[in-house]
Amino acid sequence: MISAAKPAINRDNQTMGSSTGSEPQSSLASGFGAGIADIKDHLPELTHPDGSPVRALVVDDEPMLADLVAMGLTICGWHVKVAHAGRAAVETAREFAPDVLVLDWMLPELNGLEVLAKVRISQPNVPALFLTAKDAVADRIEGLSAGGDDYVTKPFSIEEVLIRLHRIVERSGLVTKESDELVVGDLAMNTRTHEVTRGGDHIELTATQFELLRYLMENPRSVLSKTQILERVWDYDFGGNSNIVELYISYLRKKIDVDRDPMIHTVRGVGYVLRPV
Repeated sequence: MISAAKPAINRDNQTMGSSTGSEPQSSLASGFGAGIADIKDHLPELTHPDGSPVRALVVDDEPMLADLVAMGLTICGWHVKVAHAGRAAVETAREFAPDVLVLDWMLPELNGLEVLAKVRISQPNVPALFLTAKDAVADRIEGLSAGGDDYVTKPFSIEEVLIRLHRIVERSGLVTKESDELVVGDLAMNTRTHEVTRGGDHIELTATQFELLRYLMENPRSVLSKTQILERVWDYDFGGNSNIVELYISYLRKKIDVDRDPMIHTVRGVGYVLRPV
């Protein structure tokens, strides 16, 4: 809780906190979204290993402030839910299983420290950042001693909060950095530039060949059925006709395995697997 006044954004430095005045939410959101466009480009793109987004629960009894923090995280590609009171936060966390908590300290029903303690009964390792107007050194010590992983006081820089949350989640080990590089043995692929090499030799692939190889490289040593490949690479079923998969596997073998130790293997009756040599 910061005050009865509306939270405001200084568009020059993107500082958020309390203000004696008020501003329409639409104006706030517009300036806010434009202000973090640059910082997003410098933050690591974090996802779960299965590609699903980071989940964050933002808890603050000032709806506008909570929504704006949520907006910043959403722009970064995170899945965000918001709660405005202690018990609602605990219930939302139970259903949502967030990867990180953003907690105000002074909340209705339960304070932020109590929310954190209750959430950690079922999620003992979930990290938390306290975002609060309680700025005394003793408060910081109490918040961190209670299990907070970081502590930011209001008014605050939204850029700083986004950076700190990314670093907290990155250190947690629950997610992975998105990378442009896929490497299996001496086979390398850059998913951004679409460059493919094996043993340093460049390999030219069509768009479909590239997508098929990417699927194999994303799942090394895993046997992928023809049905799985059809659904992933072509995004629909060829009426049960899997000849298209066999055809494109043969194309890949001619480009990837020719005059080299083979990496693409057939598991008869099951599918195909990419194994490093």
